[in-house]
Amino acid sequence: MIEMFKEWYENKHEYAKHWKEKTGGKVMGYFCTYVPEEILIAANILPVRILGSHEPQDVTEPHIFAMYCPFCRDCLAQGLKGRYDYLDGTMISQSCLHVRQAFTSWQLHIPTEYSYYLPMPNHVQSPRAVEFLKGELERFKKSIEDWTGKEITDEDLARGIEIVNKNRRLMKQVYELRKKEKPPLTGLEAMYMVVSSQMVDKEEHNRILEDTLKELENRDIGKEVGQRLMIIGSEDDDTEFISMVESLGATFVVDDHCTGTRYFWNEVEPQEDKLKAIAERYVNRPACPSKDWPERTRLPHILNLAKDYNVSGAILIQQKFCDPHELDIPAINKYLKENGIPSLFLEFDVTVPIGQFKIRTEAFLEMLSEEDLF
Repeated sequence: MIEMFKEWYENKHEYAKHWKEKTGGKVMGYFCTYVPEEILIAANILPVRILGSHEPQDVTEPHIFAMYCPFCRDCLAQGLKGRYDYLDGTMISQSCLHVRQAFTSWQLHIPTEYSYYLPMPNHVQSPRAVEFLKGELERFKKSIEDWTGKEITDEDLARGIEIVNKNRRLMKQVYELRKKEKPPLTGLEAMYMVVSSQMVDKEEHNRILEDTLKELENRDIGKEVGQRLMIIGSEDDDTEFISMVESLGATFVVDDHCTGTRYFWNEVEPQEDKLKAIAERYVNRPACPSKDWPERTRLPHILNLAKDYNVSGAILIQQKFCDPHELDIPAINKYLKENGIPSLFLEFDVTVPIGQFKIRTEAFLEMLSEEDLF
């Protein structure tokens, strides 16, 4: 069953088109994992995260600055090339400047029948953040109702919350298995699992997750675990890079990025006020560095993950020109070093220089092996 996640990831556009044809439902493309999928699912809308293709492109320059991060330019390129032509709507929840510009350019040059900008407080540590977001969710819910012509009831919201919570719960159970001395899945397989959950019907994804948990009970990944690594930083669904690192005698056992744990780590806690419950979840989730101020809450959270998963080293990644992570990574690097966890920093572009990164990763793994001898 675990191979299904890879199939979904590699055929995401075909999946969404087939879902739309089969159900007659609407498909919403979204740019950031702070988008409340619970409300979309309550309205029977399929949320599909807009991602890049990691291919060279030359179509975005008239629309977005070349000094903006490669991820946002790659995402915009997919729209300009028509790969997301099946979307009925696009939306964003307040994100970094670069991704916001990709969304705005999409609105201007690839119009859909619906688009929405959801203000999400960057200052999530403010005592007013939850009430602010709750008010914005009320406006967003009303906008979705006007678009679809269907009221979203409390029962609908409860259903949406439970479907997404179950997905988070099951993926966290899979991640628990990665704490084992011999994890039953690789970092690449875990990446396929999480990223595919951002683009397929959650109920279908949940069924495969339940079967996968049974499959993983006695599964062997067919390779030595080697150095136990953590990956931290910018958005990353670059499967070629993950595969390269794991081919060198290492295994990614945990991560902190928005195509990993930051996406699913905490659930919506049940309460009578459904929109407030959703707001509390997104305010209190493991923070993106664009929202992690004035106190760096990410540091102890990352260290706890590193300890819980018994990592021997961390790879810190940053999309080129990514300002939030560029400011975040020096503090993380220093904090990990102070706590005895070596790290390697790599700067990603649209296409990853696998050869150069392979040499640097080999040197890093050799250093970790030498430390194991003492």
